[in-house]
Amino acid sequence: MKILVVDDERLLVKGLKFNLEQEGYQVETAFDGEEAIRLAHDESISLILLDLMLPKVDGFTVCRTIRGFSNVPIIMVTAKSEDIDKILGLEYGADDYITKPYNIREVSARIKAILRRVNPSPKGDKNKIVMSGNIILDYNFRRLQMGDKTIELTSKEFDLLELFLRNPGKVYTRENLLDIAWGFDYPGDVRTVDVHIRRLREKIEENPAEPKYIITKWGVGYYYKKA
Repeated sequence: MKILVVDDERLLVKGLKFNLEQEGYQVETAFDGEEAIRLAHDESISLILLDLMLPKVDGFTVCRTIRGFSNVPIIMVTAKSEDIDKILGLEYGADDYITKPYNIREVSARIKAILRRVNPSPKGDKNKIVMSGNIILDYNFRRLQMGDKTIELTSKEFDLLELFLRNPGKVYTRENLLDIAWGFDYPGDVRTVDVHIRRLREKIEENPAEPKYIITKWGVGYYYKKA
């Protein structure tokens, strides 16, 4: 699998590239936002590790631009600890975030977790397609079809929608969804869930302000109302 590492700190990139290659990944590198966007068009890239503070084009803009043509998983990297940067990264389409300084083992664990979800091992009891009304979720191609329209989902949006479709009517707290979709050791907070739910609603609901599929159970969490 090929990973694109985007950061202008060349020594950091060199060390990260070495470690990831030791784990068997191919690694492409970019040192500014323009180069990152150009390289992201390579369809063989499985994941992008994207720094926020970049020359020429900042990480937010890079993420938003890539989302215009690709749903490749993106882990946003920021040296800032402000929550607003993390939330903005998710709003622009990042699947996950990590804050500098980070441990290479943590980076590796996050990468493996996302790639496992995007490319899961085959399971004999796993339904390949989930259907509900005019919603068809294709697990093999991780693709959503609504009527005659194909809707592109990020990896986390797909995971959340799949969970809801397979368990209609079941109410999940934000903590439940964080544990299931991101993992028990994920250090983020529940606002991460709210951002992804909002983005998912914008893609599948006719009126995201009055959703008919993903419903809020006030004071508890979210559930899927079967069509």
